[in-house]
Amino acid sequence: MLKSGLLRLSESPTAKRIITRAPLSRSFAQRFVAGDTLREALDAARALNEAGLSVSLDFLGESVATRDEAEEAARMAIEILEAITREGLNANLSIKPTQLGLDIDEAFCRANIERVLSRAAELGSAPGEIFVRLDMESSAYTERTVALVEGLWADGFTNVGTVLQSMLRRTPEDVARLTALGSRIRLVKGAYQEPDTVAFPDKADTDRVYVESMKTLLEAGTYPALATHDEQIIDAARRFTWERGISKDSFEFQMLYGVRRDLQTRLQEEGYNVRVYVPFGDSWYPYLMRRLAERPANVVFMAGSVMREARSDGAALGKPALAIGAGFLAGLAAAVAWRRRR
Repeated sequence: MLKSGLLRLSESPTAKRIITRAPLSRSFAQRFVAGDTLREALDAARALNEAGLSVSLDFLGESVATRDEAEEAARMAIEILEAITREGLNANLSIKPTQLGLDIDEAFCRANIERVLSRAAELGSAPGEIFVRLDMESSAYTERTVALVEGLWADGFTNVGTVLQSMLRRTPEDVARLTALGSRIRLVKGAYQEPDTVAFPDKADTDRVYVESMKTLLEAGTYPALATHDEQIIDAARRFTWERGISKDSFEFQMLYGVRRDLQTRLQEEGYNVRVYVPFGDSWYPYLMRRLAERPANVVFMAGSVMREARSDGAALGKPALAIGAGFLAGLAAAVAWRRRR
């Protein structure tokens, strides 16, 4: 019920106003979003690179309503690619199809994506182009996104892949479909509210499909991205690759900016490739709410994460960190109370 409520709040303009205006809520959000500007995101990416971590940059936004907005999103995507090359960063790009106009016109969206992919290919250096990931949105877009990747590959754009969600019942078929293509896949659990006819209602089934799909992808050798903070699944991946003699260089773990930085560092020190998903921009509210909804315990976990890291940096930071976490939780509580009154 809490997950469902969080997802509904992510789509509510009123809840957005309450939470974003709550004292220090924005400060809390900035713990998990690199900033409003590309410059801030690039600085965050450089710091992560210096720590041995690669990056996927994502300019937040989705479901644009006009062609001008979609074209501006494509322009920003190209600006990010050019900045990655100019500053010599170990980074790729994540974009959402609806941000580039999928809801407006599919051919128009594809033309925008092709502009981005063409520029990524031009800017890339050996061994190939800068990789671009089409983020997966709700199940209403799954078939269109998978088909979009297939069509792009058929036309020679092999520097693109997408994301599959283990919560969806169709995912094993999509894994086979995109693996046959040779496309790189980011595997996630999923963060959208879906009907039981489309998605598994039980977490155990989502986890089971994740592990099964993960093993298929690891054996296929298409450099999958295992996007999870679930240590049981991470341990399962480590055991499976060790037992099968699968190289650590043939896949990567992916984690979110600001979440489990201790685990990111530990895996990197053990010789695994680790990529951090770095979102930026002022459209942080729906992104953060979906991250909380993925596992409602994240509401407390994220607040605790801020405070734990503050304590490790010195007792003087403890009170500000506590205030940041408390401010966000207060905003969330107000939004939940508003929702219940409706």
